Amino acid sequence: MIELKGRTKSAEAEAESGLTILDVALKADVDWGFSCTRGTCARCRCLIEEGAEFLEPVTDAEWDRLEQEELDEGYRLGCQAMIKDNAGTIRAVNKPYF
Repeated sequence: MIELKGRTKSAEAEAESGLTILDVALKADVDWGFSCTRGTCARCRCLIEEGAEFLEPVTDAEWDRLEQEELDEGYRLGCQAMIKDNAGTIRAVNKPYF
């Protein structure tokens, strides 16, 4: 399961392997900020509050766009953070810069 918190809407949805957090948020009709879907705009930036171990490793796009401190704190880009295992709960909060 994935718990998503957008700007004004929250939802719980099935965490499907192979989908990104952004994919699941859009399917669940959560108002998740995004613009490019390539990892360059960072509007889909989110804080993974739980379940980071169920996501694929940080992508090159995330390394290029996010600071090391952000990655250490649990921030990911929703368009890049792909679900690898749906065996547990993932909790993500959309936290764009602006």
